Amino acid sequence: MYPRNQSSVIEFILIGLSTDPSIQILLFHIFLIIYVSTLAGNALLIVAVRTDPRLHNSMYYFLSSLSFLDICYTSIIVPKMLENFLSLKKTISFTGCALQVYFYLFLGEAECILLAFMAYDRFVAICDPLRYNTIMSSVVCMWMIGGSWLTGCVISSMDMYFTYRLSYCGPNVINHFFCEVPLLLKLSCSDISVNNIIKVVGGTVLLCIPLSLILISYFKIFAAVIQIRSGSYKAFSTCISHLVVVTIFYGTAMFMYIRPKQLATEDTDKMVAVFYTVITPTLNPVIYSLRNKDVQRAMKRLVGPVVCEQNR
Repeated sequence: MYPRNQSSVIEFILIGLSTDPSIQILLFHIFLIIYVSTLAGNALLIVAVRTDPRLHNSMYYFLSSLSFLDICYTSIIVPKMLENFLSLKKTISFTGCALQVYFYLFLGEAECILLAFMAYDRFVAICDPLRYNTIMSSVVCMWMIGGSWLTGCVISSMDMYFTYRLSYCGPNVINHFFCEVPLLLKLSCSDISVNNIIKVVGGTVLLCIPLSLILISYFKIFAAVIQIRSGSYKAFSTCISHLVVVTIFYGTAMFMYIRPKQLATEDTDKMVAVFYTVITPTLNPVIYSLRNKDVQRAMKRLVGPVVCEQNR
């Protein structure tokens, strides 16, 4: 575990979304349905890409990697949240909180970078279609995917070091449904001025650099489409889904980490966090399959035999 100063806190109490027992039971069933839908939808998309030869290109490799990230990302948060809905003692151990923070940061940062690579992939497909298969070969694609995971791992390790080197002497109550770094810093009895600087600088760099690459890619894509090249409009239709996902992901992330302090309230933070930790991973496979006939056909081929068997 990461080195830290002596702390008296051995566990944290997660307040969650509500303290009303009846509402907690309702929320448990709602989020259980959403979580199962997330797992099923993203797993189906991964299997569809793996089994359909027509989906064996870089765009769909990126898409299946995004689905795998979403499965892992939501699984870091939701199972513990579901457990706490039904538990009287809504606690998480110090080590469990540290692991949750690490993987939450790791997977979130990897997704930031992966979305930028997906934008570059669409840029090459539209602006340089004749060399697309050469530039975005399967080897290059795998290096990009691996690079996004490695970068997320390195950056999250640095964040973890600066967070858990602090002392936590009490209180240990977190008004959230998972261990969020800004709330952990508020509980520390150490000087967190360095952490606050790292949080602002790191969040700005990590969000703004990939987002800048995305905006540059789409600026060039728009320029190419305006020239009405043959096939550009059809190729651009594949960008719509990615733009929707980028808007949702970066919009909520920037609201959380690069906003004026006067806009920060704990209730608002929890509602926004529900959106990007629970809702967005569920929506991604739906968003990408709605506008993509190849993905729809592949999914129907997988689901069709199961539906037929159930109807017998």
